[in-house]
Amino acid sequence: MMTRWNRSVAAGTGVLGALLLSSATLADPPDAPSAQSPGVWQKHQFAFQYMGFTSTYSCDGLADKLKILLLAAGARKDVKSQPGACAAPYGRPDKFARADLTFYTLVPAGNDATNTDSADSKPVDGVWRKVALAAHSPRELQIGDCEVVDQFRAQVLPMFTTRNIENRITCIPYQESGTLIDFRFESFTAPAPRHGRPSGS
Repeated sequence: MMTRWNRSVAAGTGVLGALLLSSATLADPPDAPSAQSPGVWQKHQFAFQYMGFTSTYSCDGLADKLKILLLAAGARKDVKSQPGACAAPYGRPDKFARADLTFYTLVPAGNDATNTDSADSKPVDGVWRKVALAAHSPRELQIGDCEVVDQFRAQVLPMFTTRNIENRITCIPYQESGTLIDFRFESFTAPAPRHGRPSGS
């Protein structure tokens, strides 16, 4: 037999449970995925010439470094970053190292700025993804790469669709002391693949 006290406790428990359920339903889970919207892949070709003081790259070394930055920034996985026309032979540092880049970035579908001649017409899902470039993030990035990161920011990143850019890059010529790589932004790109399945290509 349920006493008045037991009925009160049961009623209170039911109300509390309903409130908790309502709160859990209304609150976004901490790891909720970003909302997706359609985008199209835009093709870019760019001849990158490095001019820096602190670090010197071979042309193939510069191409490798730029590929890392392109992928980190949200370029499609089929990036091509190849050594440009350099005076120094393969693997030898060149003060004016060059790299030829061919890559795709995602732009919102229906964007008036989209050049249909160089875009894939098939829409794909796109999301806004947070990107943070710093020493060892990606892990191949070193503090001595500050100048190439800064030139990538100025010359290549405008080809991406980005927002909320925070630039705290400080490159001190001829020294690493006091140099800081701290560059953050959000990039419109394909969602990360799940269960080993490729995305957006």
